[in-house]
Parts: sequence; structure tokens; C-alpha cells
Amino acid sequence: MNYQDMKFCQSCAMPMSDKDFGSEKDGSKSEDYCSYCYQDGEFTTDSSMEEMIDYSAPKAAEATGMSEEEARKMCNEMFPQLKRWMK
Repeated sequence: MNYQDMKFCQSCAMPMSDKDFGSEKDGSKSEDYCSYCYQDGEFTTDSSMEEMIDYSAPKAAEATGMSEEEARKMCNEMFPQLKRWMK
């Protein structure tokens, strides 16, 4: 798998395939966010980056086989670089 060509949700960092993209207000596909985070041009939750990390770290650990502590460390490094959380 070539991660450089892969799209990641710019809110939760989930790897996205064509079926995972969220939608804009006009019904077009969002190029930046997954359908879990973004629908009809709006975020599906009004959460903080820390809350999103709390939600995402266990799922990342399960998906990758890393410990939850390792996944949380990865999320803490990655999330501030995502469009939704970048300052």
C-alpha cells in the first residue's frame, strides 16, 4: 500500500477510499473529510481535537494492532497537522 497516494480525513485521520468521503452542501464529495466527520458541508460533531483523539485512538489501535498508548501518541503528533485542527 502506498500511503503517499492515500487520502486521510483531515479531521479524524482515517484512511479514505472512494466510499468514505463526506459531502459538501451541494452534494459533491468532500476532498478533505470522511463521511463520519463531515456531511452536507458541516462537521457531524462539535468536538475538540482532544475529544477527537480520545475517540480515534482506540479505533486506530484496533485497526493497526498497536497499543492504545502508541496510537494515542501517534494521534497527538498527527492531529495538529490536520486541516480541521491546524492553527
